[in-house]
Amino acid sequence: MTDPDPRPRTPSPLVLDFPEPGRRLEHAYRELHLAQHGTAEQKAVIGPFEGLPRPWDPATVKEPRQRRELWAWLEEFVSWLNHEHTWDVGGMIPLCWPLHPHLVHEIAVLADQRRRAGKALTSDALEEWNRYALPAFVDRMKLRLKSHCEERHQEWPGRARHTRHVSDEQRHRRERLYLQDEATRRQPDPESATAAPRLTLVDRETGEVQD
Repeated sequence: MTDPDPRPRTPSPLVLDFPEPGRRLEHAYRELHLAQHGTAEQKAVIGPFEGLPRPWDPATVKEPRQRRELWAWLEEFVSWLNHEHTWDVGGMIPLCWPLHPHLVHEIAVLADQRRRAGKALTSDALEEWNRYALPAFVDRMKLRLKSHCEERHQEWPGRARHTRHVSDEQRHRRERLYLQDEATRRQPDPESATAAPRLTLVDRETGEVQD
């Protein structure tokens, strides 16, 4: 069988290497490893574990240079993932993914799990990643994005609803509901139990007690 294209080709690998995080991120991973598996002396040097940056949760990476490395790594990871693990465009991560917080959160977890699976001494973790983690991520991405951002980024359709949700009016309304629920769990005051009943007015729309 002859090659239908006789032109010489530039040699290229059949698969691309998984992108590795930078030096500062690797340091963060090393500290996390020692926090789990290190000696008592090593754990004491690390200090409180609560403040350790966790690359799979971008909000915990506070140091600017380390955070810059995180974004660079995730950028490389998305390019690698789109090239190595997708064929139809419907499964590709859109180029505007940094503008989608839900994708940022999930991509960071997906990259971390793939890194861990690649460093394992057996193929079990990588099989789990291919069989469960990656397809589940793609399904959730398709469900949330639908047909948005196929050609260009589209603004958040839920922005108006979110703005109403965080408005002072709606926040105060929810706080009143929380207070009403809290009141049902308070222990009755023994002195007030013997006092004469007192009539109050309640706003039927908001549930607010009026004097």
